[in-house]
Amino acid sequence: MQRRNWVAGIAVAICLAASVGSANAQEHVFRLHHFLSPRAPAHTAMLEPWARQVEANAGGSVSIEIFPSMSLGGKPPELIRQARDGVVDIIWTVNGYTPGLFPRTEVFELPTVFLNNARAANLAMYDMFESHLADDYDGLKVMFLHVHAGQALHTVDEAVRTPGDMTGMKLRTPTRTGAWAIEALDASPVAMPVPDLPQALARQVVDGALIPFEIIPPLKLQDQTQYQIEGADGWRFGTTSFQVSMNRARWDALPADVQQAFLDASGPNWWAEVGEIWEDNDEMGIALATDAGNEHIVLTEEETTAFAEVLEPVAQRWIDDSTAGGIDGQALVDRARALITKHSN
Repeated sequence: MQRRNWVAGIAVAICLAASVGSANAQEHVFRLHHFLSPRAPAHTAMLEPWARQVEANAGGSVSIEIFPSMSLGGKPPELIRQARDGVVDIIWTVNGYTPGLFPRTEVFELPTVFLNNARAANLAMYDMFESHLADDYDGLKVMFLHVHAGQALHTVDEAVRTPGDMTGMKLRTPTRTGAWAIEALDASPVAMPVPDLPQALARQVVDGALIPFEIIPPLKLQDQTQYQIEGADGWRFGTTSFQVSMNRARWDALPADVQQAFLDASGPNWWAEVGEIWEDNDEMGIALATDAGNEHIVLTEEETTAFAEVLEPVAQRWIDDSTAGGIDGQALVDRARALITKHSN
């Protein structure tokens, strides 16, 4: 009996020692907070692989715990403040949830700047970050920026094929650039974070939404909408910009080797891969909708051109607004378009 107790005691001591050793090995523990569910592709296909790559790069000295669905408290528009104030270490969020804080990065959301290539837009953002965009991110250390595969139009019961078909509709959008696009189409924008959309559709607060196909599965939009609409060759009604960023003071306090572990996981190859991840997930999302009996409308070239012509003034509105705020909007539009073209070839 005494021998069994002695052996059990040794086993417990070994387990405790291993636990302490593991804790000591993970010297740097980070909390990553975001607004979507743990089942969302953004969580499973983007945030999880990125976090695990950082940990692997750091050789066990880093642990990143991901908290989805705003599980650490607050609402999605509060994520930026949570990161800047150090309430959490890292956040993934939509830039447009905090209007006016990231004006330069908005250039990539414009419907006639972003066309149909998330990978190219992400690489263009990478190229422009230090020279054109960094001033937007005071108090943050950006790990990576990205866009999604583009705003498709999801409607409850309207088969939209012309700009005139959208007159008077109420449409959800997460950004002011999206709101300007909706206004140009003679519809009414309703701003809301994406987790609020299912209830808004159910209560008929909105008639539809500008949102990528990727979000169909986690929000079950195939059950609440009937039509999914995009332009020819994947043309979209603009896009949304996102960021994964760390509290700047936390970043500055990290040793160089840990910083390098993050940087190595967040280089241009990753920015490009994120674009591909979102495009792949878009294909899965639209397949789910059509399998459920929804109609996927792909506009003809002529129909797409009609929408593009109506939306062209949105870019000029953004340029004028940026110029009034002391930002050279025309230069940003010209540079973004040139780099997206470069990376699309």
